[in-house]
Amino acid sequence: MHYHLQSLTTIAQTLKTSTAGLDNATAQQRLLEHGKNSLEAKKRKTVWHMLWQQLTDFMIIILVAAAVVSGVMGDLTDTIVILAIVVINAIVGVAQEYRAEKAMEALENMAASHARVLRDGHPIDVVASELVPGDVVQLEAGNIIPADIRVIEAYALKVDESSLTGESVNIEKTPDTLQDGEYSLGDRVNIGYKGTHVTNGRGTGYVVATGMKTELGRIAKMIQTEEIKTPLQKRLDGFGKRLTVIILLLCVVFFFVGWLRGEAWTTMLLTSISLAVAAIPEALPALVTIALALGAKRLVKNNALIRKLPAVETLGSVTFICSDKTGTLTLNKMTVQEIFENDAASSLGIFENQNVLHKAIGLNNDVTKDKEGVWVGESTEVALAQYAQDNGHERFVLEEKYPRLGELPFDSRRKSMTTLHQTNAGVVAIVKGAVDILFTKLIPEQQASIAAFEDEANAMAQRGYRTLGYAVRVFSDMPSEVTPETIETSLTFIGVAGMMDPPREEAREAVAQCKAAGITPVMITGDHKLTAKAVAENLGIVSAATDVILEGAELKKLDDAAFAAVVENVRVYARVDPEQKLRIIGALQARNQFVAMTGDGVNDAPALKNADIGIAMGINGTEVSKEASHMILLDDNFATIVKAVKHGRRIFDNILKFIKYIMTGNSGEIWALFLAPLVGLPIPLLPIHILWMNLITDGLPGLALASEPSEPDIMNRPPRSPKENIFANGMGRHIIVFGFLMGAVTLAMEALALHTGDMHWQTMTFTVLCFSQLGHVVAIRSEHSSIFRIGLLSNKPMLGALAITIGLQLAVIYVPFLNTIFKTQPLTFGELLLTLAVSSVVFLGVEVEKLLWKKKR
Repeated sequence: MHYHLQSLTTIAQTLKTSTAGLDNATAQQRLLEHGKNSLEAKKRKTVWHMLWQQLTDFMIIILVAAAVVSGVMGDLTDTIVILAIVVINAIVGVAQEYRAEKAMEALENMAASHARVLRDGHPIDVVASELVPGDVVQLEAGNIIPADIRVIEAYALKVDESSLTGESVNIEKTPDTLQDGEYSLGDRVNIGYKGTHVTNGRGTGYVVATGMKTELGRIAKMIQTEEIKTPLQKRLDGFGKRLTVIILLLCVVFFFVGWLRGEAWTTMLLTSISLAVAAIPEALPALVTIALALGAKRLVKNNALIRKLPAVETLGSVTFICSDKTGTLTLNKMTVQEIFENDAASSLGIFENQNVLHKAIGLNNDVTKDKEGVWVGESTEVALAQYAQDNGHERFVLEEKYPRLGELPFDSRRKSMTTLHQTNAGVVAIVKGAVDILFTKLIPEQQASIAAFEDEANAMAQRGYRTLGYAVRVFSDMPSEVTPETIETSLTFIGVAGMMDPPREEAREAVAQCKAAGITPVMITGDHKLTAKAVAENLGIVSAATDVILEGAELKKLDDAAFAAVVENVRVYARVDPEQKLRIIGALQARNQFVAMTGDGVNDAPALKNADIGIAMGINGTEVSKEASHMILLDDNFATIVKAVKHGRRIFDNILKFIKYIMTGNSGEIWALFLAPLVGLPIPLLPIHILWMNLITDGLPGLALASEPSEPDIMNRPPRSPKENIFANGMGRHIIVFGFLMGAVTLAMEALALHTGDMHWQTMTFTVLCFSQLGHVVAIRSEHSSIFRIGLLSNKPMLGALAITIGLQLAVIYVPFLNTIFKTQPLTFGELLLTLAVSSVVFLGVEVEKLLWKKKR
């Protein structure tokens, strides 16, 4: 029901209550009917359920199968390594999912624990969870509103709803019934919401919704959704399934071809199984985890805390960043941006005719200072007091010279506040309030100037400023009766102050960098359209004629098809509620966009949870938003997101390089083993050789790729298309072509050695394939730049990995007891040089490919 549009009489009749509250018997009956005023969580997964889900992932099943096969073959080392990888991945996955469950707990902790209600006409304290519709709640400054209420009485009652609506200005509450129309949460000024804070005044209200039927409850429902899979998870799922099918088919063909050629079926079975184990990249999950962990470690140094490791990679694929305005793109601090002072102000004979408006701003104020000398109070008042102080007119200093004699507090009906001060010119009444209200109370001499004053105020409003007008009246003595009727008439208008929550300077540059990187920044705010537009234009979010600005009410009128047609052109959403934020993100995701959502309030939590990556604010963010997010900005700085995006792109690039490296190496092994029988050569490798390369050659150099620096153009290219598979942009071709080249040079080495009668032919073949893979990993460190351009020292972990791998391979060739295990023989110096020369063909081939790409480009 739209309680904000209902009169208090109608609501009392609907809820069968009165301003005296309910009696205890009725309250208990309603508690049974409506349930407790608490947030309900869906049935939470047990740790065992989470663990089972992790272990039944397709890639994990393949890894377990590979471990079993290795164990059957007697290679317990591979079995132990693979099972360790499975266990580590499962533990990490369970830990991340368990943390996600904490978002609900944080939301529950926002609720008030106790509430003061009227029962049988008497105020009593009750446990907040026992509130029921129809209860009358009493509120005062410092209280958390315990349920959704319809205001009955309000005495300067102000509520901080920023965590729910995203607005930085405290909302003045009124009992008045609103006229028919569409109202966003922030505009329903006669409703108080569960979990928001009373900052000023006092009041009472009817409880109109409890528990999951409150706005906070609706958010709780939206949070309780399944985790969104990251781009990497989606790509690896498809990659793993396709790869496994291809490998198993090849191994079956390989077995039958060899067996039909006359090879022993036991030898072919062992070799086929070894080939399957080698070809399945079981190190991939470990490398991805390590790469993401290293990325997360670097991001912490740049003030970005990763809560869920896959978020590091997701950043690199983001195409839209939907950002909350308040506190994210802006400072979350109201500031006076501009003033207009009427020329007549200096001729009134008050305040020595100097800086009349500045002094009026400083004196007409009720804020105080804390122990650190910082202004505290309502955000608008603080902004005005700070502005006056910055211009040399601090409130308490002014009051020593112009003492306050009386006041008329702010009232939502009058929309004004008045203070009276003793001056040399007499008693001066300073009136601050809504500009249009003040215009109705001016002296006759200023009536002709009202249009000009309106133009000035409207110009500020068009720039997105919230305006407050100032007027004065001089009395010879202190009036005997201080009432609005006697004081706030025959006023002389002296000026207007324009305020706004200003944009962050660094956010402007960050927006420009986002656009250069092909990422579309979108502002989502609970603020009014004019204010949102002004901030968005200031930041560069709105910069073209095709950029659309939508209000929540306009969005509500669009059906899904109409919204889908414009969603990619919308740059600003104003006055939106939490459900609409979810709709925005869902619409973009339906258009195959990867969406990041930043925010700090409870109202952002559902969108943070459901976005491809949710980014919460660490300083001003609520616990709910942090728990629902994938990443937390420790400095609340939008610019930090750009650094995180760069890291995400680099990490994804490096993961692709690893896949390119390992799959090309595996492809080379497959080509060598598959083609050898077809060209009349004996099987070039033993099962132990395949497993050795799978463990050593693939492992250390592959992991070192995680430390590769970013490509120079990484932030000047569009995000990787969400529709692209892992093998796009020539990667699949590279794997096949250079895998074939690797297999070909291996077989060429075998054929040459057999032709010359070299007894060490198998060791030479084994070494060529091993060193070819090492040459390949060096060459693919950069996709398009030569290794001689980027330098060998730009990735020191890679140098260490190469040194260790080469040392281990030489040990297999030259250490006697390893010769027995690996069935190898020591090579002569000439044979070793020959294997090195043949191995370099693959390295040179990749370098030539880069050169041809540059010429073609």
